[in-house]
Amino acid sequence: MIEANHLTKYYGSKRALDDVNFKIGSGEIVGLLGLNGAGKSTTMNILTGCISATAGSVKINGLDMLTDGKKAKKEIGYLPELFSFYPEMRVDEYLSFVCDLKGFQGSRKERNTHIAEICEKVGIADIRQRMIRNLSKGYKQRVGFAQALINHPKVLILDEPTIGLDPSQILEIRSLVKEIGQTNTIVISSHILSEIQSICNRILVIHQGVLAADDSPENLLKNAGGRNCQILRIAGSPDAVMKTLNRVKNVLSVKQLTEKEPEVFEYLIEGEPGTDLRRSIFFALADAGLPLLETSQSIPKLEDVFLHLVEARMPAEDESRKN
Repeated sequence: MIEANHLTKYYGSKRALDDVNFKIGSGEIVGLLGLNGAGKSTTMNILTGCISATAGSVKINGLDMLTDGKKAKKEIGYLPELFSFYPEMRVDEYLSFVCDLKGFQGSRKERNTHIAEICEKVGIADIRQRMIRNLSKGYKQRVGFAQALINHPKVLILDEPTIGLDPSQILEIRSLVKEIGQTNTIVISSHILSEIQSICNRILVIHQGVLAADDSPENLLKNAGGRNCQILRIAGSPDAVMKTLNRVKNVLSVKQLTEKEPEVFEYLIEGEPGTDLRRSIFFALADAGLPLLETSQSIPKLEDVFLHLVEARMPAEDESRKN
């Protein structure tokens, strides 16, 4: 459904994208991650045809964005992070105007039915007659989502779609994205990594204009640097606990966390990859008279994966800058 081939983009002498390649199929919900300035927004703008690439090509449902841009753009619904409205319009009027822009084919009755269905989907059915300038930030975001769905686009590109929404609205939008993603292709960018993890079945990580990773959240988490970590809750003097744990074979590092009860702290233990420290730690603490009250595996989060991927590339980049 989306095919990006050798995307390269320069702004003057600055290279924003460097030979980026990926394909996204129908029914996929793909998260796009990257630090500020990594090339994430540039990628989204090229996919939507807002800007052109310096080199490379984009195809949407087989249509080349450069040579068949008008038809390709009809396949796309786009919600940018900073969305502009005509504030003097009512919601109904604005969405009807978007129908005109997107070339909606149908009678007035069919148009009204189409708009009503979309408003119901995104939770704005009861504000269709209100002026956009009088809406809250959350409702404006929903109107932006509604315009992206006009004319049944096969591809949705969403930049920070839940920004400004309250927790219950965020859950509703997440559910809506998952529902639409069963039949449509969705590319979603968000700084809320837990949101990407809960919605997406695939993640693209862009760093310094390069595609640093392309995999499922599960595989990325599995390969998050091979860290072997545990969280322990231990009673006793922190100094005694730290000394005891640091003497255990195959322990790489010990970090004292928060105090959970009087004189009871949590500790983050990292061991050599592939080793099981549980028995060694248990007997070491028992010999020292330090009660082990609780132990749990430290499960890596998407934030850990992201930082690991970014940090893994930095030494080479720093070296190239020196040269």
